[in-house]
Amino acid sequence: MEAKLTLVGAGPGDGELITLKGIRALEKADVVLYDELACNALLEFAPAHAMKIYVGKKAGKPSFSQEEINGLIVRLARKKGHVVRLKGGDPFVFGRGHEEMEYARDFGLKVELVPGVSSCISVPASMEIPVTRRGVSESFWVITGTTRDGALSDDLQLAVQSKATVVVLMGMSKLNEICALYKRFGRGHLPMAVVQNGTRPDEKSVVGQVWEMPQLVREHQIGTPAIMIMGEVVALHPAYALEYLHSNGIAC
Repeated sequence: MEAKLTLVGAGPGDGELITLKGIRALEKADVVLYDELACNALLEFAPAHAMKIYVGKKAGKPSFSQEEINGLIVRLARKKGHVVRLKGGDPFVFGRGHEEMEYARDFGLKVELVPGVSSCISVPASMEIPVTRRGVSESFWVITGTTRDGALSDDLQLAVQSKATVVVLMGMSKLNEICALYKRFGRGHLPMAVVQNGTRPDEKSVVGQVWEMPQLVREHQIGTPAIMIMGEVVALHPAYALEYLHSNGIAC
């Protein structure tokens, strides 16, 4: 029996957006450790004998610490064999996947990575919002909403001043601060979208402008997990013009 860890990117939420290589890894799993953002339907690809253990993290709810997850990976791999760590999106995009790989290697496990479809690109795309568009946006930033110490990322200060599309992950608790930062730099009228549970059947979204987004999020009851998209490309969303007219009291 070989003690092995395979990190698999589960994609943004729609179970069909996992890669074929990811499915093949699940089919060979002895243990699946899956997180909050991984589609539960993907567990059906694992063998009937495989242990399936939820180790997700959700704000405000009891959860495994990263140290506990690392320990589980090693113990279960040594006891059962092949551990598949199923992580939402891509394991290397704010997923702490590299930390888990390093920890497993330090304890002698064989390690493999299966990249996933990241929500930072796929969720905007699913809403017909391209993160880049010729003549509109030449680049895009992907930024975490909250750093380890709970503060806004310093990179956001720079991104706000850029013409690039900005995608913020795990930032809903900082929504007011982020919008205030944009307004401070005179960019309160920049198009913006917030998408909860992107690509899932229970997806909810709202589009508008930065200055009004905190109110729109409250009115539409948008919660977590969600991503924010700021930039002129958001105006390409089919509902943007209608939302803008509505928010300004203009009849259609």
